[in-house]
Amino acid sequence: MNSHKIPDGHLGNLTKEQEVKLREMWTVLFKLFGIKFEGGQLEKAPTNPPESPDSKKKSKRGFFGFGGAKKEEPATPDVGGLTLSDHDDKYGQNKEFKQAVADLTPEQLRDSLWSMLKADHPDALLLRFLRARKWDVNKAVVMLVSTMRWRLVEMHVDDDIMQGGEAKAIEQSESSDHDAKKLASDFMAQTRMGKSFITGIDKQGRPICLIRVKMHKIGVHSEKSTERYTVHMIETARLMLPRPIETAVILFDMTDFSLANMDYAPVKFIIKCFEANYPESLGAVLIHQAPWIFSGIWKIIKGWLDPVVAAKVHFTNTTEDLEEFIDRSRILKEFGGEDDATFEYIEAQPGENDAMKDTVKREEVLAKHKALSQELQDATKHWIEAANKNDEAAVESWKAKREELAQQYSKHYWITDPYIRARSVYDRNGVILGGGKIKFYPEQELKDTTAADPTTAETEEKKIKTNGTAPDSAIEIEEKAEITVTPEVNGVEAAAPAVAVSAN
Repeated sequence: MNSHKIPDGHLGNLTKEQEVKLREMWTVLFKLFGIKFEGGQLEKAPTNPPESPDSKKKSKRGFFGFGGAKKEEPATPDVGGLTLSDHDDKYGQNKEFKQAVADLTPEQLRDSLWSMLKADHPDALLLRFLRARKWDVNKAVVMLVSTMRWRLVEMHVDDDIMQGGEAKAIEQSESSDHDAKKLASDFMAQTRMGKSFITGIDKQGRPICLIRVKMHKIGVHSEKSTERYTVHMIETARLMLPRPIETAVILFDMTDFSLANMDYAPVKFIIKCFEANYPESLGAVLIHQAPWIFSGIWKIIKGWLDPVVAAKVHFTNTTEDLEEFIDRSRILKEFGGEDDATFEYIEAQPGENDAMKDTVKREEVLAKHKALSQELQDATKHWIEAANKNDEAAVESWKAKREELAQQYSKHYWITDPYIRARSVYDRNGVILGGGKIKFYPEQELKDTTAADPTTAETEEKKIKTNGTAPDSAIEIEEKAEITVTPEVNGVEAAAPAVAVSAN
């Protein structure tokens, strides 16, 4: 078992001021959601980030009443007349925020937040946006709400990309509509070839996404299909994050790279995703065996990066370089390591998404999930109100209740998962087992246990018959190779347990 120190500013390791900032952010979001609070002095963090020169030119009144120099009634969710500075707004999120508030109902905004959580802890999600905006609540809210709009209106992450998945793309690749057919065919072509795939974990337990740059050819696949493919990969990787780990690693394999592979559009899209829509989700970027012609290209790309993101980029050339981040036993053999895993696409299986067709059961499961979100929302409201009244005992009581409900919500996501997410190759090859169980190295563990346990061969046969998803017996036999994504216990201490990773 590897202990994992919780970084500062993360769930389970917050200062009092940071916890106040978290409640402030929930308060602003709830106002946008049309949720009213009982009376009481609004709680404020004792320290605020320093003003930028641009912010000093603005009105002294803060966004929704926060950060103002004098007491005023909070602004209403109608922010049409709100002045937002374009300073530090690299991706035009102020405009997207205004459009979100103008075009989406409070209920749509609220549902969008709960939908994007998946198995994540709601506070962990908000904290990523707060850290990305240096604990400026107003900027963090703008960033989060604009991301919600991006997911709901622009990319259709949950109701199309993930809900339809590979199965829908396969179906639409036979469409008579040329554009729909092209989009779906290009998506599946990239999925099948293994242009990128998730291949185990690094020394910190972070999932590794390997991108084979030489497989990308300019103009072969449409830009939109590549963007959808990228989002599908990011969202799938999110499901593989074992708490308290919140980040993943991208390994760019630059072997045989040429200028024919250098397409700036997808690079810009990936950068935007991690800087604007999935903040604080990138642990490291490893650029492996980059040729000399990439040096000039890198100077251009580095200029697009936020300094925080740029600092996470590392160039590696040898197996020893990779070993600084990944254990040799988990480095692919082609890079000089010991892992002989290769990507093999398993085609969609008949009936694998039948749960989605069971509308009665689906509605029942989703109704329970929504009820849990309502309970968690109510507990959060009471937690904020108790803090506004300086009732420390009530604050701690509601804090514990929220944590219990957050764990229930996270676990229940995996019950809803078959009804809202189409199965992917990672479900078929036994990496995503369901129920919050992830197994990155099933073949390696099977190899280790075969000699000791004669029932393993039978287990493997059952696994094949279940379309690559390991049955309960396989889960028990191969327990060492599993990672539990969601905590197994309730209570405040379960917010950030040590991560158990034992794949060998």
